[in-house]
Amino acid sequence: MFVIVGLGNPGSPYARTRHNVGFDVIDVLVEKLNAGAPRKMCSALVWEARVEGERMALCKPQTYMNDSGRSVVELVNWYKPENDRLLLVYDDIDLPLGKLRLRASGSAGTHNGMRSVIGLLGRQDFPRLRVGVGAKPEGWDLADWVLSHYQTEEERKTQFDAFLHAADTALTIVREGVEAAMRACNVKG
Repeated sequence: MFVIVGLGNPGSPYARTRHNVGFDVIDVLVEKLNAGAPRKMCSALVWEARVEGERMALCKPQTYMNDSGRSVVELVNWYKPENDRLLLVYDDIDLPLGKLRLRASGSAGTHNGMRSVIGLLGRQDFPRLRVGVGAKPEGWDLADWVLSHYQTEEERKTQFDAFLHAADTALTIVREGVEAAMRACNVKG
């Protein structure tokens, strides 16, 4: 069983903002896998699907970003995935717009959603896929930046391409494992 959790904030004001990258990637996966309608459970919207015989739960916590850990703990307790079968997808201001970085484990860095997850889960030994949203411009407040929408059509296209790449990376993890996905995802360039 794979549990793929996209971090974000529920509600239309937050839709398609930089901080909702995780939700956007889950939306792409739901569409690619024709996953149907979600269930409300574990403080999340959850779609279940199969890829080559592997069960997957595609999850969007409804607890708001800074309390994401509460939903993730509920999901882990319900589905009981092995450590390498829990994947978190979220935004990263330290990566250029549209750039992906997959790691098998690690710290939360400066991301409050991941701090909540790691703090409440009590471990950090699970894969995480970060999608770059770019550094905040000079003069911007960080919260305003991550809650902002993409400014240009070019930015929107770059991010949509990143969502597609991130969804493909998640499916590579399911099919071939984290190491194979890291080789494919973390290409320098």
